[in-house]
Parts: sequence; structure tokens; C-alpha cells
Amino acid sequence: MIKKNEAAVKNTAKVTRSTKIEWTEKTWNPITGCSKVSAGCKNCYAEIMARRLQAMGMEKYRNGFQLTLHEDVIREPFSWRDSSKVFVCSMSDLFHEEVPFEFIDKVMEVIQATPQHTYQLLTKRAKRMVEYFESRPIPPNAWVGVTVDVRDSLGRIDHLRNLNAVVKFISFEPLLEDLEEFNLQGINWVIVGGESGNRARPMKKEWVLSIKDQADNLGIAFFFKQWGTWGSDGIKRNKKVNGKEIDGKIYQEFI
Repeated sequence: MIKKNEAAVKNTAKVTRSTKIEWTEKTWNPITGCSKVSAGCKNCYAEIMARRLQAMGMEKYRNGFQLTLHEDVIREPFSWRDSSKVFVCSMSDLFHEEVPFEFIDKVMEVIQATPQHTYQLLTKRAKRMVEYFESRPIPPNAWVGVTVDVRDSLGRIDHLRNLNAVVKFISFEPLLEDLEEFNLQGINWVIVGGESGNRARPMKKEWVLSIKDQADNLGIAFFFKQWGTWGSDGIKRNKKVNGKEIDGKIYQEFI
């Protein structure tokens, strides 16, 4: 079921948000650090943030953006009182090739033991995610998703489509080129957003509308997060000024 933005706000009014990411409510990072695998990784926000936190002396980021497992925060969700949507590994990739399946098992055990929360698992490593779940069930309170930024990464959708998950979603962020026509069958939710930062690459309105039209045709929830540093008019400016409207309207649908 697609929920419009207004309804979603009512449903989450009692939740204390711990992140500025609009499509989730909390982040949980039992892993930090990553490595680049596609074009969208070039100006990674997580890498910039990790190095900033390292410079500030934050112990969790003592290794900067080097992949680091954090056993000490595995049980963190047990301390959250309110039911929340939780983005898992916003500062890494749960299915990174250097993360042992045994560690992912520990993460999944916590997810299964806290059914009051909904966990959003987003990866660029779709093949490894499929490999992991070939011998393990996907918890019913876990949504699984892949990031797609350029045409070369569209194959991740095929891996995602075959998984037996309650919700399957795609994050087209940062969207870096026209993806043209592709197959969205079996997908429940799409998120689209432009890149932010001094080195951000522009996103064109027709690319966004192409995805929106394809999602609308299949009844898939469409969430437009932001234009980023480049506005819909092709002018570079503060992302807050560019906002999140498409032709004067905000499209932020939830499942």
C-alpha cells in the first residue's frame, strides 16, 4: 500500500528522529567504512563524514573510512523505545565483501529479535546479498534494497527482484544519467535524489520524470528526496534552496 507524505507524517509523529535522511527515522551502524564499487561512490557522503568525525576524535571513527566492525553496538536497537524505520549501515555496506557472513548473522539475529522495528537494508553489492540469503530467510521486518546510479548498475535490480522480501526498494541516489527504460516489476518502492556537495554532478529533470512515470505505471511508491546541489533549472546552488519539488509539487510516497 502506498502512503502519501501527509499520512506518513501522522504515523511517525511519536518517533524521535535521529537522522536527516527523510525516508527513514533512525540509523544503526554496526559497521563503518567502505570501498568504492560504482560511479555513485566517487563523492561518498559517508566517507566525508567519517573522516570529519575521525578528525574530531570520535572513537568509533578512529579508523576513518577503513571498514570496521563494531561488536559493541550490535545490541543498540534493544534500547529504542519507539517503533522505528531503521536504515542499517548508513555509513557502510552490510554486504561488503570483507564483512563475514557470521557477523551479518549477528545483525540479522537482532533484527529478528526486535520485530517492533522495520529495518531497511540497502546495498550496492546485490550479488553478495543474494548469496547470503540463499541459505537464510529474510526477516519479515527487513526491507531489502539496492542502489542504482548509472545504467551499468541496473543489473542489481534483477538480483533484488528474485529475493523473497516483504518490501523490495531501489535508491536511485545519486542519479547520474538517464536510465532510459528498464524493468521495475516486483519492486515496491523507489527513491530518487541528486548529489550534494562541492563536487556534485548534476541531475536532469527528465531523468527523474522517466523513473517516476515508470513507477506510476506499475503502482510503485515514488519518493523524491532532493535535487541536491544542482537545481531542476541546471543552476548550482545550496541544496536547501533547490529543495525537493518537481514542477511545484512534492512527491514523497511511503509503503
